[in-house]
Amino acid sequence: MTTIILKAGQKPTKEELRQARLEYEEATKYEIVYDEDSPESTPKALAEFAAMARELRLKQRNAKQLVTVRLPSECIKQYKALGKGYTGVMADVLAFAAKNPDILHKIYAADQRHVG
Repeated sequence: MTTIILKAGQKPTKEELRQARLEYEEATKYEIVYDEDSPESTPKALAEFAAMARELRLKQRNAKQLVTVRLPSECIKQYKALGKGYTGVMADVLAFAAKNPDILHKIYAADQRHVG
């Protein structure tokens, strides 16, 4: 059996996919054997898995929302200097600030435009 270990964002090579496909095709030739470590799923277990999958899909669907924001070019340069994934870092910084009212109050007090 081939094990493919990937890092976040990494894709398997064509050779790794070819090997996995061959092993899958070979495995489908055999009958499924259930034992105490791997029993056959009950209708109740399958329903629980389906409910968890629906919940996960809902969370993923609602996890992020696309927005448009105008930022100073220097700010964008600083984030881009962080490399790949910098928009995720920006989102994390905004989420952190939103969860910490003292940060928001300091920024709001310093900003004389008072958007609102």
